[in-house]
Amino acid sequence: MLTPGPDNRPRCQWCLATPEYLAYHDTEWGFPVADDRLLFEKICLEGFQSGLSWRTILAKRENFRSAFANFEIEKIARFKEKDIERLLADAGIVRHRGKITAVINNAARAQELIKQEGSLAAYIWRHEPPKTERPPQILSTSPESIALSKDLKKRGWSFVGPTTIYAFMQSMGLVNDHAEDCVIRAEVEKARKKFKRP
Repeated sequence: MLTPGPDNRPRCQWCLATPEYLAYHDTEWGFPVADDRLLFEKICLEGFQSGLSWRTILAKRENFRSAFANFEIEKIARFKEKDIERLLADAGIVRHRGKITAVINNAARAQELIKQEGSLAAYIWRHEPPKTERPPQILSTSPESIALSKDLKKRGWSFVGPTTIYAFMQSMGLVNDHAEDCVIRAEVEKARKKFKRP
């Protein structure tokens, strides 16, 4: 579904619900990412979003960055119980013990994965799906998100179900899920062509 944006060019309908969505849609969603810190941030924020609206997470993103040491994997892996208590008292983030402890656990698991695979990016980009002719934005999971979710869980990660992982794949550019005639779809496609897979 398409809707004209403020510049009258067609965009994915969801992005016009709020100004924050528009900026996120136009500059970030679907553009390929190879930076481990940013990938870790994205996977954590998608985990926090589970059961909530993305608008809530986007509005609190700077607070999340501040609370979680800018999503530096090595720093978060060293968080202790006192950090969990600090985070549970932080009204600027989503105060959910399970999701908070998942981020800390996943940081330690990410360190292990980086040691084995060279980088988080190299591991994740191995799960890039083949180009398909299916229409965008019709799935909430895919065979690749199910496989990636299963493998992460096997490695001890948590809050990485197939739906969360598919949203992560959309966000970090493993798939281009912009609507067919969305003005940003072609920009994402161009970025994906130039992108050097890790």
